[in-house]
Amino acid sequence: MPGVIHHNPDMLKKIVVIGPESTGKSTLCEQLSEHLNTLWCPEYARAYLLKHGMNYSYPDLLKIARGQLQLEDEYAARAEGKPALVIDTDMYVMKVWCEFVFNNCHQWILDMIAERKYDLYLLCNTDLPWVKDELREYPDLENRQKLYHIYKDIMINQAVPWVDISGDYDERLQKAVSATGRYILQT
Repeated sequence: MPGVIHHNPDMLKKIVVIGPESTGKSTLCEQLSEHLNTLWCPEYARAYLLKHGMNYSYPDLLKIARGQLQLEDEYAARAEGKPALVIDTDMYVMKVWCEFVFNNCHQWILDMIAERKYDLYLLCNTDLPWVKDELREYPDLENRQKLYHIYKDIMINQAVPWVDISGDYDERLQKAVSATGRYILQT
């Protein structure tokens, strides 16, 4: 149709915020999406665990992974016309969770890591103070740092640009904005 602009979902830039729990991911997603005047996709696991409880099993992690990608697709459709979608968590997080807790990972999650495409990763460091939450499992700095290094190793060994995000909340947002400008929006 002449004069109608059709949205190409491949044009929507996807920024994924990952890292251990209690590293400011959701806050950064909210702040960055506000700065970019766009949407952010929350972490599906929070809603799932609040509904079903913390006594989760290995099969539950596959349900959570599927729910995360369904939620991401819903938000991507709603972000039509926006420059980017900020995403709290992806399949790398699900892979780390599966392997850290159960020493195994669902093949479907690995397949989705290979299939899904993202434009930028923001890896949140462990330098924020721990915030207690009914869903958090690893308050000790040793496990948080171990998880951070697992994520960092993943980032180093994949092809998508990534930036380490550290500092206080303002510094984190500035680093995220700068990285977004450098790698995504070319501002």
